[in-house]
This record gives sequence, C-alpha cells and structure tokens, in this order.
Amino acid sequence: MSRNPGMTDEAIIKMYKSGMSFKEMGPIVGLSDRAIRNVMYKHGISMNREQYSGQPRKHKVNEDYFKVWTHEMAWVLGLFVTDGHVNKQLHSIYFSQKDERILQLIAKYMEADYVLAATGPTKTTLTLIINSKEIKKDLKMLGIISNKSLSVPFPNVPEEYLASFVRGVIDGDGWVQKSGYVMNVTSGSQDFAARLLFVFQSWQLRSEITITVSPAGNYIYRIWVKGKYELPKLAEIIYNNAASDNFILHKRQRMSQRYFI
Repeated sequence: MSRNPGMTDEAIIKMYKSGMSFKEMGPIVGLSDRAIRNVMYKHGISMNREQYSGQPRKHKVNEDYFKVWTHEMAWVLGLFVTDGHVNKQLHSIYFSQKDERILQLIAKYMEADYVLAATGPTKTTLTLIINSKEIKKDLKMLGIISNKSLSVPFPNVPEEYLASFVRGVIDGDGWVQKSGYVMNVTSGSQDFAARLLFVFQSWQLRSEITITVSPAGNYIYRIWVKGKYELPKLAEIIYNNAASDNFILHKRQRMSQRYFI
C-alpha cells in the first residue's frame, strides 16, 4: 500500500484529530495502520486507544434523527440516498458534497459534531462523518445499507414529505441544464429509478427513463424531466416546503427560470 498523492503528514494528523480511526483512514490516505501510527510517533501525537483499535470516537449526534419524519429529515435522507455512504465494518456513515454549506446544514439538522474527513471518496470532495450504531440501524430499516448504489430501494416516504425527499435526491445526484429546460437524476438502482419516475408521473410531469451501460457493465438509469413548463412546475412542487437554505442554489435557480417563489 502506498500513500495517496497529496496526503501530507499534516493532512493525516488533521484527519486523525477529527476523530477518524486508523481503519477509516487507511483507504483514504493509502497507508497501513502501522504506517499511520508511525506518522503519529514521528510528530509526537498522542493516540486514542479507541481510534487505534478501529472503533470511531464518539461524537455528538441526534441518534433518533431518522426515526421522525420532518421536511428537513426527508431532504437529508434524499441527499444520503444519492450522495451518502454506509461503512460496512464500522458504525459510521458519510455524506459527500462539493458545497460545504450543505454539509454544515446537515450537521446542524442532525445536531452532530462537524467532523470532516480531509478528502472524500474522489480525493477532492469534502466528506462529513457521522458515527452512530443507532443511525446506521435506522437507515438499514429504510433499506439503505453499504454498497447500496446498485440496489438501493426508494424509501417508503410519507406523501407529506415526498417533495422534500425528492429535492434532496436532486441536490445529491441531479443535473439541471444551465440554459434550457432539462433535468435528470442518475441512479444505478432499477427499483429506485422506476419509483422516482412514478413520482414524477404522479405529479403529471413529462418524464422518461433512459438506460446506458457503464464500463464495468452495470446499468445506469437516468430519469428525465424536460420542458419549459415542466421544470418550473417541478420547482413549484419541491421548493414549496424548502427552508431559506436547504437546497443547492444553482439547481433551484435553473429550474425556476420562469417561476418565482
């Protein structure tokens, strides 16, 4: 195993001090537990036994967050379904976003300590870490488990919160054309794609699915909404229950070109 480019000793120490265990850090920094420990020794960093043993340090979080439906919870869940990751071995989940404001808002809603990995899965995307066995269990009850990208189901979202959930999905994996009237959501899960298409159709939006095949041989589903009247109508639906800031601004602006809330 060799150190990933850009992973300086300072970056590794910062990641460790954020509360990550050696086991969590290994795939990101490209070093073994022993090599990470040697970095700590080299700089005289005292080590926490729980982190070294592979158990994440306990952080503050509302462990009941996914038990009670609210518009904010539905939005966060939509983001997690598309841009989140469940650690298979540890009781940790991760949110990845290019917009740090969104991660800060998630932490605020979940009453969680704002703990970031130095880099995300792409090595450039910021990643928020939440450590909680209870939250991981609740997500599993919703069908969301590790390695979910090809099989994640569409959660059974109460009708009242469906628009907020879809807003989170679009904020996570949606693309909105800069000039024009085209939006799509990308998913590797046939079930999720079919259910999202059904939702769009139930809102009487002109929508369709296209299918391509990835280099790895997996099907990629894109759920489209198109039209100069369709996108403003979608915007009217999904932003109706939005707070002043729980959305990605440029996506709202592009969808609302002919509709002002």
